[in-house]
Amino acid sequence: MDIKEDLVLVTGASRGIGKEIAREFAKAGFKVFGTATSQEGAEKISEYLEEQKCPGAGLVLDSKDPESAESLFQKINAQNQQVSVLINNAGITRDNLLLRLSIEEWDEVIETNLTGVFRLCKLFSRPMIKARHGKIINLTSVVGHSGNPGQTNYAASKGGIISFTKSLAKELGGRGITVNCIAPGFIETDMTRSLTDVQKNTILNQIPMRKFGSPSDIAKVAMFLASTDASYITGSTIHVNGGMLME
Repeated sequence: MDIKEDLVLVTGASRGIGKEIAREFAKAGFKVFGTATSQEGAEKISEYLEEQKCPGAGLVLDSKDPESAESLFQKINAQNQQVSVLINNAGITRDNLLLRLSIEEWDEVIETNLTGVFRLCKLFSRPMIKARHGKIINLTSVVGHSGNPGQTNYAASKGGIISFTKSLAKELGGRGITVNCIAPGFIETDMTRSLTDVQKNTILNQIPMRKFGSPSDIAKVAMFLASTDASYITGSTIHVNGGMLME
């Protein structure tokens, strides 16, 4: 696989899928910046990147705060470096049935998951346009396609990312920039590990492969989309869900 980009930014990289993506790119020799919402989380990212002898670092980002996003952009620019691969992974859930869902729970999820992607894409696509190359990879979810009771806010944010990605891909395609989504299904993370056996079995019965995916499954797809092997793929969503949802 021929990969020419050399600087990767992964949001939400302190644990789970984001951490595995950052580690995968670090292992492949990229310089990686990963973000967390706290200084403690950013330091943990720096630690595991240092263990892999990666020249990157952890940085603080609150995706729902425009000043935080601008500060992140300026910190990277101050080092005279350009992000060639932007991976928008940061996201939260605030689950509740619609009749109980507060406006605060709605706004927090939409601002973090969807508006946060908009902010970073707007900031980091500018130098990509000037360079006439770049890769943007947005993490969505199977729920963004299928819906899920108790997750109207989360499903709306993830479904919005898919439509946003398609539109942005049409805007940037002529500038040598690809924009794609990865839609994970149920992946072995802290969330799935906290499920009861009954809940796990209910989910597994919906998955033809009868198993949860691993963060590595997502990281390898991100690596493919960042490579020149995927240079003619844009505006697409790659589903990684064991057959739970098929298109």
